[in-house]
Amino acid sequence: MPYITTSDGTEIYYTEHGVGRPIVLSHGWPLSSDAWQVEMKLFADAGYRTIAHDRRGHGRSSKTYTGNDMDTYAKDLAELIDTLDLKDLIVVGHSTGGGEVVRYAAQHGKGRVDKVITAGAVPPIMVKSDGNPEGTPIEVFDGIREGVLRDRSQFYKDLSESFHGANREGADVSQGAKDDFWRQGMLVNLAAAYDCVKAFSETDQTSDLEAIDVPFLIAQGDDDQIVPIGAAAEKAIKLVKKGTLKVYPGAPHGIYGSYQETLDRDILAFIED
Repeated sequence: MPYITTSDGTEIYYTEHGVGRPIVLSHGWPLSSDAWQVEMKLFADAGYRTIAHDRRGHGRSSKTYTGNDMDTYAKDLAELIDTLDLKDLIVVGHSTGGGEVVRYAAQHGKGRVDKVITAGAVPPIMVKSDGNPEGTPIEVFDGIREGVLRDRSQFYKDLSESFHGANREGADVSQGAKDDFWRQGMLVNLAAAYDCVKAFSETDQTSDLEAIDVPFLIAQGDDDQIVPIGAAAEKAIKLVKKGTLKVYPGAPHGIYGSYQETLDRDILAFIED
């Protein structure tokens, strides 16, 4: 399996399909590059070199105790992209991965990144404060930490319901999709999963969004129960210089079903524009 070793000795797993202009995909918490399996094939079939990695602590990468923060995630991504010498690059991030690619593009990606795409992404900042009254109260994130620490297996099973919108009337979400969320979540070591909650909820990425000067597609479902759209896409679009906002009516946080099909078409159209 292909790995790079970062400057702090962490092994980062990555996978790639296809040839052509590169697309790098960053996954959400608590998932892995497996979350992008459909996009890996579709984008490779469309003529792109499609690459996805497992964030440190997640999937097949090193089970880290340290460095589980947004700065290090972006630095790891930079080292992967530099090692592969990727240019004219499109970066795509979902949820926590959206924060990762935004920080990478703002702080490391000048001269390499051509377009940025996020879906259900955490920037500018999730946690509620006086300056971010639309955000999610810190007690919610404390509850996530408690759930992961106490019984992460059951917690991931429960979380898969709201992640996919399976708790909504009329939802058509397969048991297999929910099981795969649990499977990927169980590959994260506990320290990395626990610390990542702070990384995705409390990292202020306002200045990162403002610094990005390439075309930027911001996508989100308006029934996202994990990253509420009012504190995410609707704020982020006001901060970027060359942004396009796509809102998907009724779509959940997880990229699944008809939402996935439409989003993937929109990503390819944005890239090819």
